[in-house]
Amino acid sequence: MASQNIYILAIESSCDDTAAAVLKNDTLLSNIVATQEVHQKFGGVVPELASRAHQQNIVPVIHQAIAEANIDKKDISAIAFTKGPGLMGSLLVGTSFAKSLALGLNIPLIEVNHMQAHILAHFIKEENFDTPEFPFLALTISGGHTQIVKVDSHFEMEVIGQTIDDAVGEAFDKSAKIMGLPYPGGPLIDKYAQLGDPKAFKFTKPKVEGLNFSFSGLKTAVLYFIQKQVKENPNFIEENRNDICASIQYTIINILMDKLKLAVKQTGINRIAIGGGVSANSGIRKALKEAEGKYGWKTYVPKFEYTTDNAAMIGIVGYYKYLAKEFSDLSVTAQPRYKI
Repeated sequence: MASQNIYILAIESSCDDTAAAVLKNDTLLSNIVATQEVHQKFGGVVPELASRAHQQNIVPVIHQAIAEANIDKKDISAIAFTKGPGLMGSLLVGTSFAKSLALGLNIPLIEVNHMQAHILAHFIKEENFDTPEFPFLALTISGGHTQIVKVDSHFEMEVIGQTIDDAVGEAFDKSAKIMGLPYPGGPLIDKYAQLGDPKAFKFTKPKVEGLNFSFSGLKTAVLYFIQKQVKENPNFIEENRNDICASIQYTIINILMDKLKLAVKQTGINRIAIGGGVSANSGIRKALKEAEGKYGWKTYVPKFEYTTDNAAMIGIVGYYKYLAKEFSDLSVTAQPRYKI
């Protein structure tokens, strides 16, 4: 009798991390990420360089994921890959590799939405981590996205609020760049913010209707503020770095929390899960935990390794799609703009 275990090989290549993972049902066996250092000197991701690095990394990363999972290629039940959203060149590397490998092994191919995967990362089986109950609200925050999603089941999701301009991760990174911090600057703002006074400097919050967000105004406000202060005192950034970072982070967290409170009020759902690269931010995690006691919310914060781009989250979507027999054919193509 055939084994009931489902082994999913997952591939993620939406931006500048080449990742592969193997899941046995909903349990993670391996999760390998190759980060590209090449972009740091450019202060941001260069798409052409990213796709070239993916081509170099994809074979060794997949090989390592299979080896660490201690399985044979013949054991793999299906291949899940990121179809989008993301950078076209980067997505193409993962998509074409997944298609050719599925064809070679004669196993099903499963396309995955990267943003849906950030949400379903909460369903990877982990000790001491609860799985959210449906329905719940997901706050997906990353360099490219800021969304509030109403999640009714593994595949029924509705975006009820999103950014009308810049994503929250971009607001962090651009603010860091204005201060002369290296890329990626978001984690550095978080680091310095922990040592500063969040109320040292006041930045106005944008007025946006409903559950939508806007961060471009904050970015501009930080730019003008820094320019004005540096004109008066050339050492202003160095002397006030911790306080500036704390004040920027405080403003961003307040914007996010205000919209979450409104979403809870409008939907009546008080279970909140976060996902995406910015969900690694310590200030956001702390604010969510405090909301449990303050507002009676139940909050779900993912493990750090599932916050940044990784293939484990692609694999868990692959597992649920495998159970539902939702397979793709070989005509599937990468989609840089791919809505939930």
